[in-house]
Amino acid sequence: MTALTTDFAQPTTDEYPTRKTTEPALLYRRDPVVWGDAAEGPIDRATLDGYEDKGYLQIDQLLTAEELADSRAELKRLSEDPELRRDERVVVERKSDEVRSVFDVHKISEHFAALVRDPRVVGRARQILGSDVYVHQSRVNYKPGFTGTDFYWHSDFETWHAEDGMPRMRAVSISIALTENYAHNGALMIMPGSHKTFVSCVGETPEGHYQASLTKQEIGTPDQGSLSILADKRGIDVLTGPAGGAIMFDSNCMHGSNGNITPFPRSNVFIVFNSVENTCGEPFSAPSPRPEFLGSRDFTPVG
Repeated sequence: MTALTTDFAQPTTDEYPTRKTTEPALLYRRDPVVWGDAAEGPIDRATLDGYEDKGYLQIDQLLTAEELADSRAELKRLSEDPELRRDERVVVERKSDEVRSVFDVHKISEHFAALVRDPRVVGRARQILGSDVYVHQSRVNYKPGFTGTDFYWHSDFETWHAEDGMPRMRAVSISIALTENYAHNGALMIMPGSHKTFVSCVGETPEGHYQASLTKQEIGTPDQGSLSILADKRGIDVLTGPAGGAIMFDSNCMHGSNGNITPFPRSNVFIVFNSVENTCGEPFSAPSPRPEFLGSRDFTPVG
């Protein structure tokens, strides 16, 4: 299949303005949450309804024990590859210099490329988004014991819209756990229902902002007042679960995770699927697009 690419399109009407004023704002979502239906994939109606309401769903066991062992072995190989460590796609912790993330992992590793194409994974993404999908971003995340740092509260869509030019909320992320997710080792936290409100952030995006944001994001982070309103309305869910399970969540969910000071590491594979009907154009609030490994411009449908 020939790679499908496009020139940067002129921005459409900006339905989700952000980083353009000096005051934050809470805006109503203007897009559906679920674009497909229960007849179009492996997710049943009750689970789709839960996803519509909360913005996420959990899969208790996605990988078999053998698949999990192979994925862990590949994770270890990538983290110990000295040549790969010099690649821009590898991000290290600010203090410990340990590997934090490896981006573009479906292009670096055939093992994880096969996982992206797996019908158990891409089939669910197609069902939620109601179309063929492509990989907007992929990575493996490491949160080592004792030294794993936090990921502050954020909406992924805010960044993808502002810096990658993603026009609408028609993307879904899947986080596949390669280690046990405990409440105390930096498990994912989500404000349920927050995906129905867009938090417009303050602060102009500087050129090359992505380089600093990979280790600590400051521009594009929500204000404390908006976070308090969202948390007071629906609370905070801490998403624990076994290794081999998965979480799928909407692009606009407000989420984050604490640091890991326990001896128990937390690692996951993270894949962002975007609809082929929602391809990225010019950034809405940045001087130039981020690099390909952060926001792909190859819109070839998966599989």
